Amino acid sequence: MSKPIKPSFSFEFKRDVVTRFLAGESKVDLAREFDLSSPKLVENWVRKYRAEGEDALRPKPKGRPAAQTAAPAAVTELERLRRENERLRAENAYLGKLRALMEQQRRSR
Repeated sequence: MSKPIKPSFSFEFKRDVVTRFLAGESKVDLAREFDLSSPKLVENWVRKYRAEGEDALRPKPKGRPAAQTAAPAAVTELERLRRENERLRAENAYLGKLRALMEQQRRSR
């Protein structure tokens, strides 16, 4: 069984459909003329166009963004030490509370 393929439309195609809709043509007629799956598709494109302009109709890059280049070693070392310091402080506070709780239980017996 094959997976249905979702069609993708070029920026120019979307822009032409949107401009024709804004010029007064109906979304139903445009959907029929261009063999779109639904008039709702035209409505979505128009909403994005009105909210963000032409750039909203451009295709978005797929996949996870590329990793940023590594920061200088001194900065990462400093950050590593800060994180370790924070972890150790939390561990110390946890152990102190645990000791106090155990002491309190011992007294209540």
